[in-house]
Amino acid sequence: MKFTLGKQERLKSRKIIARLFSEGNSIKVYPLRMVYLQTEHTSNAPVQFGVSVPKRNFKKAVDRNKIKRLLRESYRLQKNIVYSEVDKPYVFMISYLAKEERQFANLKSSMEKLLVKFTEKISEDEK
Repeated sequence: MKFTLGKQERLKSRKIIARLFSEGNSIKVYPLRMVYLQTEHTSNAPVQFGVSVPKRNFKKAVDRNKIKRLLRESYRLQKNIVYSEVDKPYVFMISYLAKEERQFANLKSSMEKLLVKFTEKISEDEK
């Protein structure tokens, strides 16, 4: 499996994002929150995902963009956790909840816990 994050894996559809927040379920592992939904999407990838950082907590775009880059990188390195368990197409959005910036190592461990929790949750739902 390639550890890349291509265009097919990014969530861009406004309609799917709106549906995700209206119908989706959520999981929290501080400082991250994942809203997920099992739905068909346009790409060939089993999962499409996006990240968000609230403007309310980080006024400067530079800070928001840095956190988004770190979130995407930590997901890219650990997406095999999700890809090995998922057999239906999913979309999810990961939001950053903390009011201060975290180190990459902390974000990476939180992302790992979040992805493991997600795989446990979807395997429970299928039973």
